[in-house]
Amino acid sequence: MEKNICQVYEAEIQALEEEIKVLTEKYEEIQQEYTSFSDEEILKSIKLFQREILGENKGYKSPSNLIFQLENLETDLLFLMKFTGFQFTSHSKKTLERTGNRTVQKNRLSGKCHSLSFQLEFQLTKMQENVSSVITDLKIMMESEEGSDVSKFVSRAEECRSLLKFFRSISSYAEWHEHRRNTFLHFK
Repeated sequence: MEKNICQVYEAEIQALEEEIKVLTEKYEEIQQEYTSFSDEEILKSIKLFQREILGENKGYKSPSNLIFQLENLETDLLFLMKFTGFQFTSHSKKTLERTGNRTVQKNRLSGKCHSLSFQLEFQLTKMQENVSSVITDLKIMMESEEGSDVSKFVSRAEECRSLLKFFRSISSYAEWHEHRRNTFLHFK
């Protein structure tokens, strides 16, 4: 009986040690991401933030003006969502590598286009000297019943590593998918 209790406790201790190890790795990862900024970059960001708060950059004069501009931006966003059919639900960005003139970031973006859900994962390599960005890895996940139809243009977009091709294709496909679905519902 005591052996069973000891084994249960030992298993619990091992599980907790593993959890501590995972959390420590995540903490070190976050610390590395934050410490990869130089003091100069941090000071520039603080000054820029202070200027924006004080209104030197954008011409903000009062909180009511900020609220008005925020409402305008929300209206514009709603218009764009209705116009394009895209609704982004989440975005995350993680810096994988930062050198003097090169930054590699991993991005995750999920959303819907009309009724089709999608999730993108891509690595973006930014070069400081050229002021250009290149997608080095693109993975597209779609939730759809018509896997073969969607998979053709998804695989082409992944091969070309072209977000523009993906967004154009899914926009057109999702719009016609909605029309087909509504037509079939009408005849049922």
